[in-house]
Amino acid sequence: MDLKQIFSRTLNQAVKDSEYSYASLAKALGITKATMSMYKHGKALPSLETFSKLCDLLNESADFLLGKRDY
Repeated sequence: MDLKQIFSRTLNQAVKDSEYSYASLAKALGITKATMSMYKHGKALPSLETFSKLCDLLNESADFLLGKRDY
């Protein structure tokens, strides 16, 4: 599995476990819904800045979102 697919899988799990919808998360990150959809479906990876914000908003570790650890 490539990194985009791994990130998509862990992002979907983190969003499911959070209080955010994809639309509200996109708004909080300052990105478009289309860009968030690309992350959701494994078509793109976020910039480091956006990735860092995602970790903070979703209260997840970078290791989890990169598929390095399951927790």
